[in-house]
Amino acid sequence: MTRIHITAVVDSKAELASDVEIGPYSVIGPNIKIGSGTKIGSHTVIEGYTSIGKDNHFAHFAAIGGPPQDMKYRGEPTQLIIGDRNTIREFTTIHTGTSQDEGITRIGNDNWIMAYVHIAHDCQIGDHTIFSSNAQIAGHVHVNDWAIMGGMSGVHQFVRIGQHAMLGGASALVQDIPPFVIAAGDKASPHGINVEGLKRRGFSSETISALRQAYKVLYKDGHSFEEAKVEIHKMVVASTGDPQAAEKLAQFYDFIAASTRGIIR
Repeated sequence: MTRIHITAVVDSKAELASDVEIGPYSVIGPNIKIGSGTKIGSHTVIEGYTSIGKDNHFAHFAAIGGPPQDMKYRGEPTQLIIGDRNTIREFTTIHTGTSQDEGITRIGNDNWIMAYVHIAHDCQIGDHTIFSSNAQIAGHVHVNDWAIMGGMSGVHQFVRIGQHAMLGGASALVQDIPPFVIAAGDKASPHGINVEGLKRRGFSSETISALRQAYKVLYKDGHSFEEAKVEIHKMVVASTGDPQAAEKLAQFYDFIAASTRGIIR
């Protein structure tokens, strides 16, 4: 059965699964849906048009589904959608979307979001990401699967972070990080391929070698960005004999080719 502390305030219109747990002094608004197995700590506020999946854990004092910090926002019924099995720790803030984008902020599945993280309006977060404490991302940022955000890092609006990329602690990111790349610095710059992370996730040595070669073409061989794209595309075409390497090189190429803000260089 649902376990709601006597001091919690839960609107009668909220839709809660039968086994949801809500801690002391938490507040749940009227337009909220919460799936089974989800636990909400004390003093947490969940508001807006927010949908939360199964088996999530919200620690104390989180602020979820608040209105976007966007001066153009005029109270439109925009949304926050959170998937399954996410851990969201103390004092995290996650806001709903805006009508200037598709109107939805999304958090995927199996993400680990530590204390004091801020995820702004219209952000799109994939699966299996890690946000270390005090990571702050501005509006419209896309963070792809398995990416890692270092503590006290900051990300400019509209930036994209590729899958398996890693942003170092206290870094400032103003352009896209390609997939599989490590970036760090007060203006983040590239520092190689995330080799250890890729090994832990089962990437073959051949695939890692291919990605390191693509990185070298993009960053070390003196090519212009357009020249590097041509060379990396040739690598994609030539890698058809190794399915995993071909897939990951294609992801690398597709990401940099689609960049509108520019990649870190």
